[in-house]
Amino acid sequence: MKIAIRGKNIDVTEALRQYIEKRISKFDKFLNDQSEAVVTISTEKFTHKIDVLLKVDGHLIQAEGKTEDLYSAVDQVVEKLEKQILKYKEKIQDKNKKETIKYPSTSQEKPESPKGIVKYKKFDLRPMSPEEAVDQMELLDKDFFMFINSFTGDVNVVYRRKDGNYGLIEPAR
Repeated sequence: MKIAIRGKNIDVTEALRQYIEKRISKFDKFLNDQSEAVVTISTEKFTHKIDVLLKVDGHLIQAEGKTEDLYSAVDQVVEKLEKQILKYKEKIQDKNKKETIKYPSTSQEKPESPKGIVKYKKFDLRPMSPEEAVDQMELLDKDFFMFINSFTGDVNVVYRRKDGNYGLIEPAR
């Protein structure tokens, strides 16, 4: 697994780099050689934050640790990653088991069908500001709305958050 470590507002010492690599490399047994880990370390006042983004077979697994001690933040994020990786592996194993199970024809129960896309919809995207997109979303009484941002020219999505506010999703460059 490739591990990239970078610091924001902090210098990454060799000891810290080795500690992070040691802790993250324990996931090698679960992941393949093409997996990649991007570790970002940042600090604000007395709080250290570590973000880890694992790229595994086209899937992204992300975790964040935030404490006053840098090394305990690493330990915290590794614990979270461990849970998420095990969950990911179980999901892959369940998927593989479902594909290999043969249901007998005399069974009275119907096999559970996999979740899939049940509706396709097309609509024209038009340029507008995010505020106009929120207004349009409210008019349509939807939880999200896709549009072309008139400021950037990119496709964006506005959505209603659980707390009643709105979110904006923009593509990364």
